Amino acid sequence: MWEYTEKVKDHFFNPRNVGEIENPDGIGEVGSLACGDALKLTFKVDEEGKIKYAKFKTFGCASAIATSSVLTEIIKGMTVDEAAKVTNRDIADYLGGLPEQKMHCSVMGREALEAAIENYRTGGIKKYELEGKVVCTCFGVTENEIERVVRENNLTTVEEVTNYCKAGGGCGSCKGQIEKMIEEIQEDKVNYYGFHP
Repeated sequence: MWEYTEKVKDHFFNPRNVGEIENPDGIGEVGSLACGDALKLTFKVDEEGKIKYAKFKTFGCASAIATSSVLTEIIKGMTVDEAAKVTNRDIADYLGGLPEQKMHCSVMGREALEAAIENYRTGGIKKYELEGKVVCTCFGVTENEIERVVRENNLTTVEEVTNYCKAGGGCGSCKGQIEKMIEEIQEDKVNYYGFHP
């Protein structure tokens, strides 16, 4: 059993902003029922360019519900540009932390926010898609997404990558490729900084 903070429990048992905004300015949908987690985020921007309303619908565990609830609370009152800077770590930190095995829920929140912002900026013309070659076919995780979670969260093991984005959590055939990516990213950091950051 995972240890959840009181904030996670509160946002799970009393989620804020559940539902869907009618005629939203931004819509972001990520995940899939096939992999066990799905999230739809909608928001409305006021005349000053700030996010006035944000709502979510999610299918997932307690962490998915709590991170979605918190995400809507975090972005309300922000400009779209400010909201675009919200990271998965910001979401997890707001909750007082998440079990490592549930960090992928905060990543899903960040992805939904990015999708909704892209939808808003393109006037609904462009559909958000993760870029890059798919590494984990079980969960549809691309090399770009794996690189991003490794760099942003300073991950050093395949198990950590699985916790943050589910890559490697299915059949496991991609674990070797993920390990190689981690080594290359860590090597890049050493070459850039001259030491391990």
